[in-house]
Amino acid sequence: MLDITNLSASYGEARVLTDVSVTVNPGEVVTLVGRNGAGKTTLLKCVMGLHRDYEGGISLAGAPVDKRSPDQRAKAGIGWVPDDRGMYASLTVAENLTLPPVVHSSGWSLDKVYDAFPVLRERRNSMGTQLSGGEQQMLAIARVLRMGSRLLLLDEPSEGLAPVIVQRIGEIIREIKKEGVSVLLVEQNVKFASTVADRHYLLAQGRVVEQLDNADFQARESELLVHLGI
Repeated sequence: MLDITNLSASYGEARVLTDVSVTVNPGEVVTLVGRNGAGKTTLLKCVMGLHRDYEGGISLAGAPVDKRSPDQRAKAGIGWVPDDRGMYASLTVAENLTLPPVVHSSGWSLDKVYDAFPVLRERRNSMGTQLSGGEQQMLAIARVLRMGSRLLLLDEPSEGLAPVIVQRIGEIIREIKKEGVSVLLVEQNVKFASTVADRHYLLAQGRVVEQLDNADFQARESELLVHLGI
């Protein structure tokens, strides 16, 4: 579904990523794990087209997207859920869900969204500013599912949320995986990552230093926590 090949990215003269290669298969959940500043969010922004100062190749389902704008990449099936959730604060929950265009026939109906996120049905007439952090995160994920995105880019979806909300987000990720949706996930919460992901890329100083399957990832949890400084 996603092929990133020898990606190097910079901010001016500062190199952030160096020769990073990552693959995500259809229906696979892959995490990017590393300390703050390792380049994880920059990688997601390159995939979405929000950061253009990069070299290397990015392909979606075998088709290069490097020359496409962010909106063209969204229409091709890439869904972006940033760490700040990207809510339209002046719109209601229902308006946030229905404003973006549906890009694929697999897009979730409003009823399916509300069945998966009952709290959004209850808050459908509430403004974005009236939602809790957990409700905003659910809305951000639900919005890209409504669009029919085939690849979800999730940036720290569990950060700052209550355990019960994190558990529900994990359940949703596992549900969409069964439907063939792919997920590239930036996550510092090692325990959460191990409950949803198939594979993990460990980043340090802008490079992939190791790739782990989930069994190895779980077995080395203590070591990884030290690596992350947690």
